Amino acid sequence: MDNALMDRRHTSPGRSPLWNDLNTPQQFSVSTLSKFGYDLAFIRNENSQPLAIMINGDQIAVVDADGDVNSNPNITIR
Repeated sequence: MDNALMDRRHTSPGRSPLWNDLNTPQQFSVSTLSKFGYDLAFIRNENSQPLAIMINGDQIAVVDADGDVNSNPNITIR
């Protein structure tokens, strides 16, 4: 297995400066996704609610304010 991939999976998402902008349900889901290689890229505010954007290579997942994960979101990342 690629060492970079293994190192990334052992990095805690709680070390991200964005971590404190997430609510508890989002933190749980983001932490779970990070175990599958996703990184917390940024947070968008949709309708005054934080939307966590997670990236794993060319795969994108979003975590809404309730902690629900959408692994096939309809968003554009520039």
